[in-house]
Amino acid sequence: MIFQDNIIKEYLRNVYFISGTACGGKTTVSKALGKKYGIPVYDIDEQFTIHQVMSDKDHQPTMNTMFRDADEFFGRSVEEYTKWLLGNKREQLDFIIMDLIRLSRDRVILCDLHITVEEAEKLTDPSRIAFMIAKPINIVDTYCNRPDHQPFNEFIHSATDYGAAKDTCDKTLTALNTQAYNDIQRSDFFWVERDNSRSVEDTVALVEKHFGWRQLNDLSIQKVDKGSYIADELLSFIENCSWDEVKEHMCGLVKNWEFTDWETMFVAKADGKIVGMVSVMKEDYYPMPETYPWVSCLFVSEEYRGLRICEKLINHANGYLKEQGFDKSYIPTPIENVGLYERYGYSFVKEIVNYGDGVDLLYSKEI
Repeated sequence: MIFQDNIIKEYLRNVYFISGTACGGKTTVSKALGKKYGIPVYDIDEQFTIHQVMSDKDHQPTMNTMFRDADEFFGRSVEEYTKWLLGNKREQLDFIIMDLIRLSRDRVILCDLHITVEEAEKLTDPSRIAFMIAKPINIVDTYCNRPDHQPFNEFIHSATDYGAAKDTCDKTLTALNTQAYNDIQRSDFFWVERDNSRSVEDTVALVEKHFGWRQLNDLSIQKVDKGSYIADELLSFIENCSWDEVKEHMCGLVKNWEFTDWETMFVAKADGKIVGMVSVMKEDYYPMPETYPWVSCLFVSEEYRGLRICEKLINHANGYLKEQGFDKSYIPTPIENVGLYERYGYSFVKEIVNYGDGVDLLYSKEI
């Protein structure tokens, strides 16, 4: 079975990748970003033994190649060692993709892995990957000096001829990483070269800026009431937003306050201004009076996207609806957004026809 690249990219849209060369700092940056933003970090090295158990020698022959000891492992030629490393990486990548699709369904995931520029082009958008690189010098010594790499350090030192084992490993890793280092620098992808004079915090800041991330310590979700100052602020936000298709309709709703009973709107505020909105309504742009309540008019300003504000708005709207006695909510979306709301716990119900005779998708969620 073969999956086209555009399908894989779509299903990995919640995954941010940190890749690069050996000793470039990708693991350090991944862990720091994960801790700062509360995002799970998927480390492929930690998953290898799990994937190895799931593999078989017919489909993943390299992953199932066993070695008696360090002498046999490092006793191979540089060519044999290189082929084995590349084979392992290629075979494990299938398992990694399946894991990431499953884990990122309704949340953002950081993935710490080694992929080539060519593989990155197939898997993700340039805005969702950062390459951490370092000049391929003294790779084995640098790698073995790290506290988290002591098992490998002990393994290579267990070889009868440590010098020969190190020489084979150095030549293999230097060649592979030199190629990757040059390819990444020549590519259009974002990359950061290791600089020991730069702090981890400063390096993390470069990557989070590329990802468009920022911490919103002052983010709040507020209910909009008729005639309030927030209603006036919301009207101005709608008038100046980029969602041209609904701008006129939404302005009319707010200006004339065409909401009844429990219907209302919520806004997300950050940096002293409205940055997003959502509504809860009895009816939407569909001839389906029996279907409600609708969570609709969901919009976040472009410069604040990628910060999970949509998720917070939806959750707040559903919390409000639950207080009103509802146990389910509905969200409509155009067909091109298939899969968008699954990440927030919604399930596809059916295709629906709007008042303009266009076909959209209907999703629902138990609240």
